[in-house]
Amino acid sequence: MSSSGQESAEPKRRPARERIGFGLAGMRYGAREMAVLAVTAVGPFAVAFGVAAQQGGMDALGAALMTGLVFAGASQFAALGLWQEPLPVFSILLATVAVNSRFLLMGAALRPWIAHLPGWKVYPSLFFLVDPVWAKSLKEFDDGMDDAGFIIGAGLVFWVVWTVFTMAGYALGGGIGDPARWGIDVLMPAFFAIILTGMWRGPGDALPWGVAAATALIAAQLLPGMWFVVLGGIAGGLTGALRDER
Repeated sequence: MSSSGQESAEPKRRPARERIGFGLAGMRYGAREMAVLAVTAVGPFAVAFGVAAQQGGMDALGAALMTGLVFAGASQFAALGLWQEPLPVFSILLATVAVNSRFLLMGAALRPWIAHLPGWKVYPSLFFLVDPVWAKSLKEFDDGMDDAGFIIGAGLVFWVVWTVFTMAGYALGGGIGDPARWGIDVLMPAFFAIILTGMWRGPGDALPWGVAAATALIAAQLLPGMWFVVLGGIAGGLTGALRDER
């Protein structure tokens, strides 16, 4: 409580991994914390997808539905790379599963904090769980934040930005040309490098991170598609689990 008797806009802080709640304060805090990042980092990425969708022959309704219902940029780009006539449904499904299977690991990482919450709160939140929101949520929970509403608040901002900017890119169409010449293709890798720097906990993280990176690099050379994402995540996760068990 503040001296004026009003509840603080920021969720309370507790020791990490204690039982946490789910409320509007966390949603507001998540939206406020991630709004600028969503516009500056994901906005250009969404514009690039909109342009690519238009140039790839996808109609406006299809681009809007994919953006709003799938809400997973990496798998959307993977599907778009396979988009042709006749539509290779099985190949698109396989690519989407391969890329999005990393969310299994991301959800498992959040379980210690949100498993006790009712399903009607958890599962809608997980729809909005994209990579930046997951990384930031883990850091916030580790720092003692006690409100899981952060996930849905932050994720909702990303969903709105992703949808609006995608359709803006689609409307621009071929006027942008190749998105890579504007440097849009390096924005997301740069963002994740910054996020990883903030998640570094010390020399003990070097082994699982190194195993994950090495596995992903080898898989990218040997296997088609996006399987390097899955295999790198699994290898790093198992290494970290074995390290913690010891």
